[in-house]
Amino acid sequence: MNVVKPEDIGVSSENIIEYVEILEKHNLSTHNLILAKGDKIFFEHYWEPFNANYLHRMYSISKSFVSIAIGFLEQDNLISLDDTIIKYFKEDFKNQTDENMRNQTIRDMLMMCTANQDRNWFAAKPNDRVQYYFDNDNAFSRYPGLIFQYDSSGSFVLGALVERITKMPFMDYLRLKLFDKIGVSKEAYCLKCPGGHSWGDSGVLCTPLDLLKVARFVMNKGKWNGEQILNAEYLSKATSKQIDNNLLGHNDYDTLGYGYQFWMTYDNSYFFNGMGCQLAVCVPDKDLIMIYNGDNQGNDMAKKIIIDSFFELIVNSAKVETINNAYNILETYTQGLKLSSAYGNSHSEFTDKINGVTYMLDKNPMGINRIKLTFCGETGVFEYTNEKGDKAITFGMCKNEYGLFPQEGYSNNVGTVFEPNNYYRCAASAAWVEPQKLFIKVQIIDKYFGNLNITLGFKEDYVSICMKKFAEDFLNEYSGFATGKANV
Repeated sequence: MNVVKPEDIGVSSENIIEYVEILEKHNLSTHNLILAKGDKIFFEHYWEPFNANYLHRMYSISKSFVSIAIGFLEQDNLISLDDTIIKYFKEDFKNQTDENMRNQTIRDMLMMCTANQDRNWFAAKPNDRVQYYFDNDNAFSRYPGLIFQYDSSGSFVLGALVERITKMPFMDYLRLKLFDKIGVSKEAYCLKCPGGHSWGDSGVLCTPLDLLKVARFVMNKGKWNGEQILNAEYLSKATSKQIDNNLLGHNDYDTLGYGYQFWMTYDNSYFFNGMGCQLAVCVPDKDLIMIYNGDNQGNDMAKKIIIDSFFELIVNSAKVETINNAYNILETYTQGLKLSSAYGNSHSEFTDKINGVTYMLDKNPMGINRIKLTFCGETGVFEYTNEKGDKAITFGMCKNEYGLFPQEGYSNNVGTVFEPNNYYRCAASAAWVEPQKLFIKVQIIDKYFGNLNITLGFKEDYVSICMKKFAEDFLNEYSGFATGKANV
């Protein structure tokens, strides 16, 4: 794709500055932002330490990739969308007697109107996630195809369907049918689930520019360089409202309908939608695409801020007369952007009173019995002892320090599977939010994203701690309250 200035395609650099300032004002954890019109990129930036070659976890954007693969199966007459899923998983259905589930079709699964409520496979940790899906023993089910209810595991099974029919990982199938034709990087891949299937509802990793190419292909209705690779009819249906998803009567960016693993939004637009704010927003009427990646788990307003502001400032804003050197101002402003960090004061007179002091904690949900904070200039170390031994996190004051999160064994290439000697990369920062209250922000930035927020309040010889984690199936040891006293 060609790179141009915003003004070359009728967008004001000032509006982009204002848009990015909104993201920063809300302290969103932004990793990258790309804005494109047609085959022209008019803004592209990566927040340090992220870069254009980083293979970014796309979470539920993976579902839209699975939908594209299903479209190719239908185009090649290997399936009909109105086939029941049991047709391809008869042996896996051997324990399932529920008629609603046995009547469930591929189309029902694409539209998120399946028969049974999704189950928490992270907690169950099954040996085979496909079998776990079909063994769903929920006493209450519904006739499929009528009511929207988010079913992530159903999307996973659709990916498993692609693999069962093609005899290859679904990303390899997409490589064969699509990726090489549109230039998706060779390194793009998908994590696995127990049982050997690709983690098709959440596990795709690719670059943001890879995502832009896939989004452009979809918005071109399956055409690339004059070749109709995937039929336009499937993609037209996939990216238009097939079922109402406004079950609470709230008209908002994500309640305007659902297609085949795509979400409808404002102005006849749709988006690829992943946890933590993995987004590819496609605006066909304006030929605009916005790619946003970040990790804002725990911030329920983040997606609304990102999408609403995009439509207000970029999509629906008339071009205004720009100030002199607006583009240069934009370039200069964005060069200084880094991954968000804890904000507040970098210094407190109370620092010396707790520096190097060991606090012994009462019994608590985190299983932490000891903590100690040490400070040296613009950095500090949070030491603690839990059931796995002595740990330490180095943090910057109002800036990030990068290292490894000290908890061993979280999942690596296979979800929910303990991986010895595996440690996630992280960014850690801290700030004094009150004279005697320290906030530590830890961001996991690896194949898995998550964040841990630690608040420590001090008074005389006492400390109270609150830990809140936002992550899928890890950091579970770091959630709750604790109190303790200085060991003097």
